[in-house]
Amino acid sequence: MSGTAVVFPGQGAQYVGMGKDLYEQFPEAREVFAEASAAAGFDVARLCFEGPEDQLQLTEFQQPALLAVGVACWRVLAARGLEPAMAAGLSLGEYGALVAAGVLELADAARVVRLRGKFMQEAVPPGEGAMAALLGLEAGTVENICRQVMDAGAGVVEPANYNCPGQIVVAGQRAAVEAAVERARAAGARRAVLLPVSAPFHCRLMEPAARRLAGVLAEVPFRPARIPVVANVTAEPVTDPERIRELLVQQVDHPVRWEQSVRRMQREGITRLVEMGPGKTLTGFARRIDKHLEAVAAGTAEEILALVAPPEGGLLA
Repeated sequence: MSGTAVVFPGQGAQYVGMGKDLYEQFPEAREVFAEASAAAGFDVARLCFEGPEDQLQLTEFQQPALLAVGVACWRVLAARGLEPAMAAGLSLGEYGALVAAGVLELADAARVVRLRGKFMQEAVPPGEGAMAALLGLEAGTVENICRQVMDAGAGVVEPANYNCPGQIVVAGQRAAVEAAVERARAAGARRAVLLPVSAPFHCRLMEPAARRLAGVLAEVPFRPARIPVVANVTAEPVTDPERIRELLVQQVDHPVRWEQSVRRMQREGITRLVEMGPGKTLTGFARRIDKHLEAVAAGTAEEILALVAPPEGGLLA
């Protein structure tokens, strides 16, 4: 297992019905949903399994729901022998990674991410912020476009997610993001589209949310990580609890350096990523970052069972 890292997706991976098969088949998953529900203050299992979808789309409910599914996947596989060397998570997913690494208790993480979602939603009035995905451009080109838009006085727009080669998300004030989309198209972007999100995450407009989150995190116990967690902000492994606390605050209004995080894990000897949670977003990113990097999804009971007991032997055989 020395070459394996567990990774946790962020917002956007959710769907109504996620985690239901885990709940039905694995006692470890049922325990996770019960614990997360008690801590977050709502029935996480019901929201994940039944919706309604419009509530699941709300950031303050979506974040605890995704955390619960990811941690449920982790606990099921950990109980069956998965021993990763490192962990990481994209944005919200970093909290799942910290639970897996023993830094945070699930109950504390669930309480924090519900407030995190609330603070992020309230940082910018509805309709004033936006995010857009720019595909097919180099990072330097996107960074230049953002600078040009801001220098022209259109407002704030900044890189928010460095997902994989040729896929960067920008965030900021709506008019500035729209201007960046137009400039990206003119620069030859394969695609440049506004995203259906409720706030401009991971840019300087989130600074009020970061300040509020700092107050919450100051009251939460953090422990040294059992395995290194690669931080979104620095793309570097970290184990010190106080440094992790600082980086979680910074993460709210700084870009997520996912491509750089994956490459850092590779330099540490990681050859396989196991994605804990719904969908295959991070698995897809991994293949674009390095086609030789093995990446497998473990977000459903079927996928987990295929890892635990494949006919030909495999990850946990």
